[in-house]
Amino acid sequence: MADTQELLVKRIGYEAERTQSYELIARTDGELASFTAGSHIDLHLPNGMIRSYSLVNDPRERHRYVIAVNRDAESRGGSSHIHDAVRVGDIITVSGPRNNFALHEQAEHSILIAGGIGITPLLSMIRRLEALGLRWELFYAARTRAAAAFLDELGRYRSRVHLDFDDERSGLAFDLATIVRNAPARAHLYCCGPVPMLEAFEAASAGRPADHLHVEYFKAREAPATRGGFAVKLARSNRTIAVEAGKTILDALLDAGITANYACTEGVCGTCETRVLEGIPDHRDQFLSEDEQAANKSVMICCSGAKSRTLVLDL
Repeated sequence: MADTQELLVKRIGYEAERTQSYELIARTDGELASFTAGSHIDLHLPNGMIRSYSLVNDPRERHRYVIAVNRDAESRGGSSHIHDAVRVGDIITVSGPRNNFALHEQAEHSILIAGGIGITPLLSMIRRLEALGLRWELFYAARTRAAAAFLDELGRYRSRVHLDFDDERSGLAFDLATIVRNAPARAHLYCCGPVPMLEAFEAASAGRPADHLHVEYFKAREAPATRGGFAVKLARSNRTIAVEAGKTILDALLDAGITANYACTEGVCGTCETRVLEGIPDHRDQFLSEDEQAANKSVMICCSGAKSRTLVLDL
């Protein structure tokens, strides 16, 4: 596993219906590792799960990490466990921070698009953009006003924040295509939210420069590869592990007692990225770009499989 540290839960706050914030500090006085806007940390929960959560606070702060957790109605035990079991004064094991959704601070203009709890990494970006005095706009969609987190803070930015709520739209759809079309030509666009929003964003922005478009998935877009029927050869440990039907590569490695880094188990966070030395992966992640997947130089072992009979991994 990646390096971890034990942090103290100093404060828990109500941010919206089903959403709470958690302020984590060092157990003794001292600074935490620095982070950049868009970063996340991994929480290693007592129930054995590892879950990634975006940091929402100002990157200039070194004394604390702040995350916000939405209690997902379809929770597999991560968000529900945090809401039900974590209390002020508890000690939580954390790894990170890491950034897969970095803010481009040289951009002339930044357009931020959030859906629901997707506001979390964008809030940290807003704080950074404000500190730098750069231009930005936020378009924030949620089911209801009561379900939208951090509205009090966002209210101070007034004309730069555009709110959109399903129950206040009279049945009309969130007009993401118009937002993208009206964005300045040289703007960098960031989108974080549910899978349908991200897919709509990618379709609407297809004509823009790829390096100006940035998305972060919180959930998998497709099912993991569990067909099995292949083997992974571990180059460093000189072991060969059979991946049977119904299991992912990660499942097979853990069952064999192999230590591997992982967190989300859905191919969205990048924690389990592993270098491929030989073979052709069956990519199922939302972390690698299409070009990176085509290059077959790495694979997300938590969700991807193999198109070849053997994958040789740098493990």
